[in-house]
Amino acid sequence: MCTEYKAFKAGNPGDCLGHEAAGEVVEVAQAGTVKVGDRVVVMPCYPCGKCTLCLRGDYIHCRNGQNALSVTGNTAGTATYAQYLIKQDWLLLPIPQGMSIEHGSLACCGLGPTFGAMQRMAVDALDTVLITGMGPVGLGGVINGVSRGARVIAVEGHPYRANLAKELGAVAAVNPADAKEALKQILDLTDGQGVDKAVDCSGVPAAQRLMIDATRRRGQVSFVGEGGDVAVNVSNDMIRKGLTLNGVWHWNRGDAARIMQVLAKSAPLLDKFVTHTFPMSRVEDAWKLQLTGNCGKVLLHPWE
Repeated sequence: MCTEYKAFKAGNPGDCLGHEAAGEVVEVAQAGTVKVGDRVVVMPCYPCGKCTLCLRGDYIHCRNGQNALSVTGNTAGTATYAQYLIKQDWLLLPIPQGMSIEHGSLACCGLGPTFGAMQRMAVDALDTVLITGMGPVGLGGVINGVSRGARVIAVEGHPYRANLAKELGAVAAVNPADAKEALKQILDLTDGQGVDKAVDCSGVPAAQRLMIDATRRRGQVSFVGEGGDVAVNVSNDMIRKGLTLNGVWHWNRGDAARIMQVLAKSAPLLDKFVTHTFPMSRVEDAWKLQLTGNCGKVLLHPWE
């Protein structure tokens, strides 16, 4: 479960919900890359597979990726809050033997967006990484950073999620309520230099600005959390400080093997990350829990 609770809160959830899934192939249109019985992760969107971006492997930015009708000829079978869905076979990633479907599903928005950000920035064991916003995407970012050996600093004001970030391996969880104090704490944790790399998962302008201010000269920042405008000073932030700013939505098919390796080596952390599971019959209860913030990643079982 991802951000569908926001539509529930607004009072208009509709009947086409969900964009994360893992499951079993039950039917194929023709011989291809998967067969009936295969356990697979369902990768996001409906890219066309024909445009320049898709042909070079950058399918996540396909111009047609949000238009399932143009790709499949129908809009039915595209939601993941369902028992069945339809997907191109090249967007079904095999789940390795020994890995549960639940853990495999975390290759979607659980770890996927921040994995893409850390791939873009080439995060490694010599880096200190700041992650702002400890919703499920940010918490997944902590796992991604830890899996690479990086030192991770979290930014989160919600006590439950700040504590969970530390349980997942963050060395500290900084409260952003006072931006100046938060920046001071981050600088103190980095000997006054600032972090090497940063990922915003909040979409909140104040947190995004904190991320920029807390990153060292010649560092890199990635925007993952959906949001609006944030103030960036071209001279001070880009030219004199030399920051590299990245926009990252998700990860691409070419990274499939590596993200599955991250999931496999992080199994104990994934069990902490997934704090609740619900049957489809109790989806409203799941949304209400998400609205409290007292949870990590929440999984939904459509057949229950």
